[in-house]
Amino acid sequence: MRVVSLLPAATEIVAAVGMLDQLVGVSHECDYPAEVQARPRVTRCAIHGGALASEAADRWVSDTLAASGTLYSMDEALIRRLQPDVVITQRLCDVCAVGYESVTAFAATLPGPPQVINLDPSSVRDVLRDIETVGAALGVPERAAAVIAGLEARIVAVRVGAAGAPRPRCVVLEWIAPPYRSGHWTPELVAIAGGTEPLGRLGEDAARVPWEAVVAAAPEVLVLACCGYDLARTAVDLPLLPTRPGWQELPAVRAGQVYAVDGSAYLSRPGPRLVDSLEILAEILHPELFAGRFPARAVRRLPPHELAAG
Repeated sequence: MRVVSLLPAATEIVAAVGMLDQLVGVSHECDYPAEVQARPRVTRCAIHGGALASEAADRWVSDTLAASGTLYSMDEALIRRLQPDVVITQRLCDVCAVGYESVTAFAATLPGPPQVINLDPSSVRDVLRDIETVGAALGVPERAAAVIAGLEARIVAVRVGAAGAPRPRCVVLEWIAPPYRSGHWTPELVAIAGGTEPLGRLGEDAARVPWEAVVAAAPEVLVLACCGYDLARTAVDLPLLPTRPGWQELPAVRAGQVYAVDGSAYLSRPGPRLVDSLEILAEILHPELFAGRFPARAVRRLPPHELAAG
């Protein structure tokens, strides 16, 4: 079997069910596990968003989607040469990967044609179901079931561990400038981890909100998990925050409870490491209950000098 994955979460699912040896092509953003970085890249983005300032990147995304409907293109000639039996794509987010309709239309022109698997998760349960779907399509349902069982056990451990603990208000921002509230599965993760997300909307797309909405939410914990940005890129935008009106009065700022999270690897990637994201949130919200859950280089608590106006 020859598999092409067009999104990072799918690549991680393929790896989790032990089918990396069948993976012949990946997207330009697939970077985990490390061995997939040597696979042929079958997609490209019109511009590397990390090279732009955040507000400029946000404008570019909006303008490009309005003009062409997509941010990405496929290397169709390369995909033809790879001769996939299975292509894994998504229709969840136009900002995340090549559009589903484009993929299905192209796949129909290939010999076979290959099976196209669509992943469209909006909740934690949906992510687990996607693992089941991929495992079945690749002929390893029992491996997928074992992966799901392990993830479910970790979810239960967090849920039980946080039961009865105080539930601080935790706002997760998926973009800093302009601010975007969380959506999809993130409010659910916060709830399981023992918090409440006053701005996030379960099952909905992340959405732009006025800064005044962040202030009105009065977060006791603020998590900055910029979609597609690692900690180093997120750090570039952090100095913008202390210039915002009401920043110094936020309970999270006053208490030193502001955290930057690698939003490329965690929270915005709906694969097996979404449970790592849950454990990260659990330790942020309740460090007295969940110690040592931070993966290396995944999280940074902002020190006082970064929270103060310059």
